[in-house]
Amino acid sequence: MPNAADSPSHANRAFWDADAARYHADHRAYLDGFYWCPEMLSEGDARLLGDVSANAVLEIGCGSAPCSSWLAAHAVDSGAGFVAAFDISAGMLSRARRNVALVQADVLALPYRDGAFDVAFSAFGALPFVRDIDAALSEIHRVLVTGGRFVFSATHPMRWIFPDDPESLTAEISYFTREYEERDEHGNLVYAEYHRTFGDWVRALRESSFSLLDVLEPTWPDDLDTTWGQWSAERGRIFPGTAIFICEKL
Repeated sequence: MPNAADSPSHANRAFWDADAARYHADHRAYLDGFYWCPEMLSEGDARLLGDVSANAVLEIGCGSAPCSSWLAAHAVDSGAGFVAAFDISAGMLSRARRNVALVQADVLALPYRDGAFDVAFSAFGALPFVRDIDAALSEIHRVLVTGGRFVFSATHPMRWIFPDDPESLTAEISYFTREYEERDEHGNLVYAEYHRTFGDWVRALRESSFSLLDVLEPTWPDDLDTTWGQWSAERGRIFPGTAIFICEKL
């Protein structure tokens, strides 16, 4: 029987609970609105979700739900639609505003009925941190209506090959290494993140009965000088750091 304490869900729940305060202190500007990525592409400008004014919308892996809060305040007519969001971390959810229906949950076991939502989205939430991407996509597919829109951003597959040092332009990690797991001195899993090549993403979406409509690779704005982990102006001028997948449930 698998050891639940050694699962990515268990490890990442504890990690984000412990890291919530630092994360919010370091990324105040990014968390003040709905931004898809460190390149600061805003939903207010991009409108990747389309007109959601009368839709039931779900945010996947919302953190403290700044994106959902922005949608609830600026894009959804509360008389016709609503916004729900979930995250695995209670520490992150405790920092959320209360204009969204929040639930603590794992993307691998969503507490929503079949076909409950018209639109689902994720801005770097949940999907990079699950080992079983097929199970996660299956759950998202289940809670969407047929024809429902699903948009998510994730680390660009190319960015994986570079170390965390934002000044390094030397590829040091194999594109084909798909797993990054940290363990403590006792061998317990304490952090987990998973890489998918572009081919992996295309196959996973197809096998989960999503139609891939488009992929965006945001460019780095000339006036943005923020450094965030692997993201920096120096790197961003040369290669993409984010991939945004726009999909539809078949």
